Amino acid sequence: MSEINELYQELILEHNRSPRNYKKIDKPSHFADGYNPLCGDHYTVYLKVSNNVIEDIGFEGSGCAISKSSASMMTTSVKGRSVQEAQKLFEKFHSLIMTKIGDEIPEDKIEELGSLGALIGVREFPARIKCASLAWHALNAALNNQNNAISIE
Repeated sequence: MSEINELYQELILEHNRSPRNYKKIDKPSHFADGYNPLCGDHYTVYLKVSNNVIEDIGFEGSGCAISKSSASMMTTSVKGRSVQEAQKLFEKFHSLIMTKIGDEIPEDKIEELGSLGALIGVREFPARIKCASLAWHALNAALNNQNNAISIE
């Protein structure tokens, strides 16, 4: 295993042990639930958006290490960004994580994601892609004011 993969694994484990923004926000302006019935992962994403900027974000729920780490890393990545920037980041992350195994992803595309690039490795385990993308789908639903539960199967 390369040093970079070990570093990525440690980053994912750290976010699982100490998730950032693991909290419910009082009076959120946006929220959405995400649920994966195949494995039981379930998270609610809360946002406080003001003047088109994500001023605060939190999540709560339960799931595997990949889903919790991804939610934690997502919240740190979008906090302080505009709604449009967060939506673009969702699209970029989703596009890369859904890239077929064997298809090369240019290194600069992964680097654009910053620490989120650590999650790209889950694409080698198709069953885990949904774990890594669950909170992101809930974020996207919240940003689009779809407050109903999002189920990814």
